[in-house]
Amino acid sequence: MKNLLYREVCLENYTDLPQAVLNGADRIEICDNLAVGGTTISKGVMGEAIKYTHEKNIPLVILVRARGGNFVYNDIELKIMEADILEAQALGADAVCIGALTADGQVDYEAMETLIAAAGGMELVFNMAFDELNFDEQKQTIDWACEQGFSRILTHGGPKDTPIEANLEHLKELIAYADKRITILPGGKITAKNAQAVADALQVTAVHGTKLLA
Repeated sequence: MKNLLYREVCLENYTDLPQAVLNGADRIEICDNLAVGGTTISKGVMGEAIKYTHEKNIPLVILVRARGGNFVYNDIELKIMEADILEAQALGADAVCIGALTADGQVDYEAMETLIAAAGGMELVFNMAFDELNFDEQKQTIDWACEQGFSRILTHGGPKDTPIEANLEHLKELIAYADKRITILPGGKITAKNAQAVADALQVTAVHGTKLLA
């Protein structure tokens, strides 16, 4: 029986991808260096991952992030990410997951517009840079992301080291504000054990995590 909860599984590199597909992942986000929050995979990994997931009819999201650490990028880092997005588009990726902030904790709209332009019609996902914004900024970002055509925002609902259960009330606020204009995708510390309980509490049908498959 197919799991009724839509599971977006975050994977590091290509190694675990075939098994994740076999175990029933509904969508896959692929990155490298999960220990630092994820960075962009190589062109070679990207090509093989896209080929494999498309053969299996599984959507693939490419995390585009030049380095670990914060989400405040300089011009060279933005050029790197722009090139990675163009490569993902050329290879046929379904979506890119992006996020860039200014030093004073706001969305770097100029940088984001550059990355969006490079995506050229690919599905857009706002990454967990969103969690570093205050609530007013988050609401403005939800409005802006809707205007820009983003399909979803990936969020833990609070600091990354907190359990997801501690952030349920804030996630509910975000989901209510989004009001079905855009998907608020809960992620971070969601596992096969607590995924259904989290989804039920938030009244959502999709979750994101690295350990969603039992």
